[in-house]
Amino acid sequence: MKKKIIENLKTLIYALILALIIRSFLFQPFFIPSSSMEPNLLIGDRLFVSKYSYGYSKHSFPFSPNFANKRFFSKSPLRGDVIVFKTPADNRTDYIKRLIGLPGDEIQIINGDLYLNNEIIKRKKLPINKIINCGNEKLDVVSYEETLPNDKKYISVYKLIGTMINTDKFIVPENHYFFMGDNRDCSKDSRFLGSVGYVNEINLVGKARIIFFSNNLKEGGFFKFWKWNKSIRLNRLLMKIK
Repeated sequence: MKKKIIENLKTLIYALILALIIRSFLFQPFFIPSSSMEPNLLIGDRLFVSKYSYGYSKHSFPFSPNFANKRFFSKSPLRGDVIVFKTPADNRTDYIKRLIGLPGDEIQIINGDLYLNNEIIKRKKLPINKIINCGNEKLDVVSYEETLPNDKKYISVYKLIGTMINTDKFIVPENHYFFMGDNRDCSKDSRFLGSVGYVNEINLVGKARIIFFSNNLKEGGFFKFWKWNKSIRLNRLLMKIK
């Protein structure tokens, strides 16, 4: 009996070590709790983030152990990547946003248009307006297909009435990045220097890759499997994140 218990404990320890290796170096699951990335990511989406995409830092590991203040095997992210990062405010909270500005870039909203290095970001208005979540509110929005200078395309939405018209000019510091949510008027991101601001490269956790599960929380949570027939979003399963 004692031998069997020891063997079971060994198996459990090996499994935990393997899970830790996978989580730290390969893939980590994340849950979307807010509407800041609608319509591309919805509350209730569960996704895998690749930890190897940009190399590794202390934030690649559980509890962010402070063993080094640099990245290892570092790789530069691309404009338009959807990235999980630790917020500069506390270096603990995970945010997920779209990368807009690289080090040295200048970003500004002028008359409702997004400018990158004094060039307007190309965008095409989509024919159907949407109603998007913003906390407990519903927003009437205009949808656009935006195209970044590297030809990365994605859908962003702006409030039909009361959108952010003008901002100061943001100049991204060295070794930092500028992020925005696709739900432009319902996202706390790099435009808000006091709460998020510019994100140090060390704070990058990984690149969002694929939605492996999604369900409407109003119809029932993940663990309420008996309600999956109503809550699960079949059309989002295994959806690649663009």
